[in-house]
Amino acid sequence: MPLSPCLLAYSSIPVDQRSGIGSPRGKYKGWLGSLEPRAEDAGDLTADALIERGRKEKAFGPDGKLHMLAIAGDRSTPSSIKRNQGMRRAIAENPRVVLDQEVYAAWTREKALEQADWLYQRYPHARLIWAGNDLMAFGAMAAWEKRGGKPGADAWFSGINTSTEALEAIKSGRLTSLAGGHFITGAWTLVMIYDYHHGRDFAEEGLELERPMFAEFTPPLADRYIQRFSNGFDSIDFSRYSKVKNPQLKRYNFGFAQLLEAKPLETKP
Repeated sequence: MPLSPCLLAYSSIPVDQRSGIGSPRGKYKGWLGSLEPRAEDAGDLTADALIERGRKEKAFGPDGKLHMLAIAGDRSTPSSIKRNQGMRRAIAENPRVVLDQEVYAAWTREKALEQADWLYQRYPHARLIWAGNDLMAFGAMAAWEKRGGKPGADAWFSGINTSTEALEAIKSGRLTSLAGGHFITGAWTLVMIYDYHHGRDFAEEGLELERPMFAEFTPPLADRYIQRFSNGFDSIDFSRYSKVKNPQLKRYNFGFAQLLEAKPLETKP
């Protein structure tokens, strides 16, 4: 039975798990390809911002270095692995930064709180705490507050995702850095499917696309996001990103920040 045409969103099939499957449009012609956000960017963006803030605050340990703790999601999913790789890349580019320890909290607030509690005891000079998502960042922040600390004042935290709680934390200064916007991958996938169905094959850019999508949310950007999208994304005219609708487009731009700047879709009275 032939496979109905499909396009994988958020992640492709890992290469080491493709025995008997092959690549898109090979054995299974209906597997058109995949689109996934470049997850390394999220780890790199947030770690860089933490490091920069640590320098500004002169949060150096007795050895003259900035000490960071990393609370990651898990050891095996591509998203977690790549976010962690981005974080480590940022550290590798900054010789005055030490990653004291990296732990895994299964993406949960509760586990992150528990692990952060003993990490703070083990590494008393760590003042930068990187987290693989917003929930784990909040768990680590709660553990710091239990010790009498104040996130954003005597320790600095980062997270990934665009929950209202995370956006408000960026605005208040409790979170130092936040990356997000990758959830829009599903919408970009539909744009590609629309174009493919109407005769403009995305294969001209590749079959398995991994693209920059994450935006770093500053307080003004978080404010704008809440104002524009607190009631959903119906105001976005996604047709402006279609190559069929806009023949002059040569390459898809799937960055999230552009959505915050785009003119809202006009609605009839």
